[in-house]
Amino acid sequence: MNVLSIDVGGTNVKILLSGEQEPRKMPSGPDFTPQQLVKDVKVLAKGWSYDVVSIGFPAPVHNNAPVAEPFNIGKGWVDFNYEKAFGCPVKMINDAAMQALGSYKGGKMLFLGFGTGLGSAVVLDDVLLPLELGHLPFKKKTFEEYVGVHGMEKSGKARWKKHVFETVEILTAAILPDYVVLGGGNAKKLGDLPPACIAGNNANAFLGGFRMWEGPADRRTKPDPEVKKVARATQKRVSIRKN
Repeated sequence: MNVLSIDVGGTNVKILLSGEQEPRKMPSGPDFTPQQLVKDVKVLAKGWSYDVVSIGFPAPVHNNAPVAEPFNIGKGWVDFNYEKAFGCPVKMINDAAMQALGSYKGGKMLFLGFGTGLGSAVVLDDVLLPLELGHLPFKKKTFEEYVGVHGMEKSGKARWKKHVFETVEILTAAILPDYVVLGGGNAKKLGDLPPACIAGNNANAFLGGFRMWEGPADRRTKPDPEVKKVARATQKRVSIRKN
């Protein structure tokens, strides 16, 4: 089965077909609509034959459909019929969740995506649980308002980084993952990562899109040595906090 994985962003839309190596991209922008997505993807994917489509979407998704309009692209996404438009089965999840699924290396993983806002998800035994941790209260506002792009612009990079480290520590203590993957475009601006964290890669979103069509029983992933090392560090930090 050939899977076309689509990562929808506020500036660009990127696509990759399973078995191919080089992604293709096109611009999106504030007026970008689902009709334009389908039209442009069909042109961009010329020469590629696909059976199903995966979409990573920059807004909350529930039951395979958006539950809110994104604020950084156009409107009309909530009630759009994606399967009819593409002419094949379509699965959609939040873009951070799709990158999380592609970043998974076994065990219990917490994914935090630092971009326009704060994306989040947990993967445990190959089962994905998309979350909206960025909307939880933090200080006087929410996590997202301190560690999203507006928080960086308002507070400056140094204070933003401090808030990111606090966010990671609090959410790690609450969820107790084996390791934390930090993804999103702004994660690269951290320099040194918080303890027990692994740097993500935006390209993992495509792998997540491919994995959306695999059953958990078909791909039990064993933790690799890097994950085991980070997991031990995480457990040590949790033990110190408890004492």
